[in-house]
Amino acid sequence: MTTLDVVNPVWTGDFAVNVTGLRCRECGETEELGASHVCSWCFGPLEVAYDEAAIGSRVTRERIAAGPRSLWRYGDLLPVLSDDPAVRVDLGTGFTPLRPAPRLAERLGLRELWLKDDTRNPSGSFKDRVVTIALSAARALGIDTIACASTGNLANSVSAHAAAAGVRAYVLIPRDLERSKILGSAVYGANVVAVDGNYDDVNRLAAEVADVEGWGFVNVNLRAFYAEGSKTIGYEIAEQLGWELPDHVVAPLASGAMYVKIRRAFQDLQRHGLIDAEIPRMSGAQATGCSPIAEAYGRDSLDIEPQRPDTIARSLAIGNPADGYYALKVARETGGAIGHVPDDEVVAGIRLLAETEGIFAETAGGVTVANLVRFVESGVIEPGERTVAVISGNGYKTVEVLSDTVGPTFEVAPSLDELRAAIAG
Repeated sequence: MTTLDVVNPVWTGDFAVNVTGLRCRECGETEELGASHVCSWCFGPLEVAYDEAAIGSRVTRERIAAGPRSLWRYGDLLPVLSDDPAVRVDLGTGFTPLRPAPRLAERLGLRELWLKDDTRNPSGSFKDRVVTIALSAARALGIDTIACASTGNLANSVSAHAAAAGVRAYVLIPRDLERSKILGSAVYGANVVAVDGNYDDVNRLAAEVADVEGWGFVNVNLRAFYAEGSKTIGYEIAEQLGWELPDHVVAPLASGAMYVKIRRAFQDLQRHGLIDAEIPRMSGAQATGCSPIAEAYGRDSLDIEPQRPDTIARSLAIGNPADGYYALKVARETGGAIGHVPDDEVVAGIRLLAETEGIFAETAGGVTVANLVRFVESGVIEPGERTVAVISGNGYKTVEVLSDTVGPTFEVAPSLDELRAAIAG
């Protein structure tokens, strides 16, 4: 049996260490490799600094195709801190379907629509991508306790990956999170800490704990590595379209990091000669009850004004988004837009996607689809554009939002006559 025959294999290929350190996204100063996310010079956010020459000498389409059907097929383009494959964590995340959506496209009047279906990831959301990379980095750095601040999906993913890797996990969540997401973390044996506050309160506590306890918070002190996992969405879109790019991408916005990193992925592929195509227009989707990035876009500003979240789309409910500024720049630079929709349209978006394409998405998917509808209606997306919409999480995580809108079509006794009468109306 070959490596590729094994279910959810850890790729044991000859990845080389390709990270030289960390670099500030603002001032450009470099720092040593470690669990750090803030520049010691200007307090700007840190990101991974790669050995681009080494990557360019190795990465090819053929080498990618020879890899596993997981995000590790793009290992040469991801932060590899150790050449020991034992430090890498892999639950089979990534290489999720890029599905044509002809019925939804017809409903919206689009010529060509594709859905990047990340409901298929191991814990049911795209967060498995970022956790795979962050936890692999943590193991390479010798960190034995992994943690996160989360609105649910990240907590589920950290809990699952920590269980598989045999490391201790603490997940900090808002106390009023959806029950299914609480259970989806606790079942893996993680320490679930319910905090009396919203996500921004939880995140502030996480930052304090990271400084004092030295835990590896995937979205705090390991954020530089964590954010790189989202690039694999962009890599996959390109490969699955035959190494071409779409004309327009629509993605949900919480912190803004996923949206920003998808564009970065396309730039990586250009830089290393893997594609010869222009960067698509990038549009972002928020819920009205937590839309600080969309609100700033509407003001034609790069300044984010924090909001107190009040929306059913809790997985996107980050009132002070860390990458909001960078998301606004991406929208401007690519000619995209950032929109928001009320909660009733979020629910309608979930149902529209399910009824046309058979995909049951959580509220973030409803946000994406509802904004997609508005973008088409307003002319932001042109009918002839090849469009990709990112569906980031599974609907079974947020079934509560549908409880008042869906249910049995008929209720009958166990009688054929009664069933026929009900169907006949």
